[in-house]
Amino acid sequence: MRKIIAAMNMTLDGFCDHTSGIPDDEIHDHYRDLLKNGDVALYGRITYQLMEYWKPLATNPTGDKSMDDFAVVMDRIPKVVFSHTLKTVEWETARIAERGLEEEVLSLRQQPGGNILVGSRSLIIALINLGLVDEFQVMIYPVIEGKGLPLFDKIHNRTVMKLVNTKTFAGGAVMLYYEFSKE
Repeated sequence: MRKIIAAMNMTLDGFCDHTSGIPDDEIHDHYRDLLKNGDVALYGRITYQLMEYWKPLATNPTGDKSMDDFAVVMDRIPKVVFSHTLKTVEWETARIAERGLEEEVLSLRQQPGGNILVGSRSLIIALINLGLVDEFQVMIYPVIEGKGLPLFDKIHNRTVMKLVNTKTFAGGAVMLYYEFSKE
């Protein structure tokens, strides 16, 4: 059975927003490697549209190796987009989900292949509430944003996780790796 890995960026004050962090080469390389080890990435509409930033960089490199390498991997990984408003996507490696989140994820999980990556706050929360996340990776940036979307405000039940690894980045960000405990 494929492993479901949820990954999210968060500020020190608990807000998640892909634009709040301070990504550097080391962080781009980290996420490039995560994507390389995945077989599919799941996104909600908002995050998917943010990720479209990388599409043209795959064919028109910037000259920044870490960004360009990340763009190539992002371009290649199959993407499933969950949206009530999008009817089509232009990215060749993306498709709109044909079923609801739980049904789509359970179907993907039964197929052969590597990790299923989840990179949207709303999907992560929904999958945690369904008990379908195997590993949670949270990148904490040394930033106090003061506003935004709280990461865990819609969790229905107490959720216990076990810290299994950490990684500290030169720029001050810290990646925490958790597995979900059976309480």
